[in-house]
Amino acid sequence: MRRYASSKFRIALFVALIGAAIYAMAGSDRAQAQNTPPAGGNTASPAPTAGTGTGGEAAAPRSKPTLFGLIMGNRDFVFFTIIALSIAGVTFIIRGAIQNRASVLLPEASTNAIREMIQQKKFKELIDFTETDPSFVSRAINPALKRAPSFSSMKEAMETAIGEQTAEQFRMIEYLNIIGNLGPLLGLLGTVLGMIEAFNEMSAAGGQARPDQLAGGISKALAHTFMGLMLAVPCLAAFGWLRTVVDRLTVRGALIAEELLLMVKPAEAKQPAPGAAAPGVPGGPPGVPRMGVGPAPVPAMPAPQPVPGMPRKPAGPPAPVVPS
Repeated sequence: MRRYASSKFRIALFVALIGAAIYAMAGSDRAQAQNTPPAGGNTASPAPTAGTGTGGEAAAPRSKPTLFGLIMGNRDFVFFTIIALSIAGVTFIIRGAIQNRASVLLPEASTNAIREMIQQKKFKELIDFTETDPSFVSRAINPALKRAPSFSSMKEAMETAIGEQTAEQFRMIEYLNIIGNLGPLLGLLGTVLGMIEAFNEMSAAGGQARPDQLAGGISKALAHTFMGLMLAVPCLAAFGWLRTVVDRLTVRGALIAEELLLMVKPAEAKQPAPGAAAPGVPGGPPGVPRMGVGPAPVPAMPAPQPVPGMPRKPAGPPAPVVPS
């Protein structure tokens, strides 16, 4: 289905079919207008019939033109521009509806295959699979696998890939927003041109223009306004719907990719237990000198030695004890 949506030949064929249908409808409308007898005295009166005192039959009333006939009767560059944008808008709507689906953007087969290869620790096969698989999850996790074993680098690469894919999906439907905003502007341009034509006819007639002379310009003005609105409403409605779908699918794909990345997270170095003794403290491994936790004991000071050549002071009698 993805190949069908991205095939330029099929898209061009679809546009050609729409153009052929519009041309066929315009041709049938022209043929109907030619077969309709015009009103007024331009046509020759038929010969009087027997038994009638009239000079001829009354002219057939002119048929009321349809809305499609009014639109097709005012063809100029604004008309063809709106038709071209309408064909492009229909193409973008169909393409967006085909591509932005869970079965295309987040196929379960690809997600299950990635999860199974992670559980079996087939990381070489996993990198090769995500390199060629076009799903959202594969394209998000492939740059992360190439940054192993640094988990912070892996997570950063995955977030960057997710952001790029999300922006790409939104860019593909942004054309609908552009076409939808151009529709009313083109309709306004056609309206201005039609009113200019109507007032020009009035000016040429010296202010005494008949209503049928003004009808052409007013008809063109309203027809272009109608076409501009018919271009803008479906495109803007489809853009709002597709934007919601893309946002929901990309968030879901980011959560799945993060879950799979945590499954391949490298094993971190084990931290020492809180009660384990570090080297150099009591209870440490043998062979490492112990270090006291409290203050170090003060060594006893040696007794003073006599200096040679100097007389020693005799020790006096003990001090008398004073009775209490």
